[in-house]
Amino acid sequence: MVLKLIKGRIFVFLIGLGIVGNVFIFVNYMYIVGGTEKTNIHLILIHLAVTNIVMLLSKGLQKNILAFGLENFLDDIGCKTVVYLERVVRGLIICTTCLLTVVQAITISPRSSGWRRLKLKSARHILPLFFLFWILNALISMNLPFYIKKSSSMNISLLSESDSFCYFLPGSWILRWGFLALMVLRDFLFQGVMGGASGYMVFLLHKHHQHVLYLQNSKHLCKTPPELKAAKSVLLLMFCYLFFYWTDCFISFYLSFSLEYDSISVIVQEFLTLGYSILSPYVLIHRDGYFTQCWRAQ
Repeated sequence: MVLKLIKGRIFVFLIGLGIVGNVFIFVNYMYIVGGTEKTNIHLILIHLAVTNIVMLLSKGLQKNILAFGLENFLDDIGCKTVVYLERVVRGLIICTTCLLTVVQAITISPRSSGWRRLKLKSARHILPLFFLFWILNALISMNLPFYIKKSSSMNISLLSESDSFCYFLPGSWILRWGFLALMVLRDFLFQGVMGGASGYMVFLLHKHHQHVLYLQNSKHLCKTPPELKAAKSVLLLMFCYLFFYWTDCFISFYLSFSLEYDSISVIVQEFLTLGYSILSPYVLIHRDGYFTQCWRAQ
């Protein structure tokens, strides 16, 4: 029990750290959007920060109950809402990261490239995509509320091996596998698009690097455009997401086929589920020159 309390408080600290970072990102980019320098990238990062905050709050609610020894106040409706919202925003994170990668790839593409025709001109074009992402992920996870229930004293064995106060009821395997197939299809589709856009960005960054070397050898000065610096940040965000996603998948497969309960692997998997939401704002803070200037000014 003591170990669970310690683990719960560590998770609460990490979740709080992630929320602070995402709120910082949200406030600073809202300040930019309110000015004259707003771009579609800023709007996407605001949406990513919001989804990260919702993810951390929905996942962290049960952690707070455990860490501080509080009585579970979640009823069946509360459990359905929290778990459903967590699953929806988990899908939103991959969709938003994919959109960020694609828009950044289009932004740094040469003017003569056909990709420039796909460039979104204003927020009127980007906001409907956010709405579409919410609808898509809400539909893919719409079966969850029918299988989620509050853990009761009769299910104390479930709580002994888990920090969750909600559990899944047995149901139709055909229906579950159908929705699982939709989730897998969504993830592979968006990760495929993300991989193609990131590969294109790496190609453009390599060409720019070769151009810089040529100018340096010719004793010319060449300053890296801010769009290319932003592209490096987006690539770093994408690699962070893929690392946490695929490591989580491998551990999930291991736990699914493991004959014994592995508490260490469960703890690692829980961290990986939240790792991107916690780390991504600090990647932006570290890589983005705007935040560095703000920090120095303060």
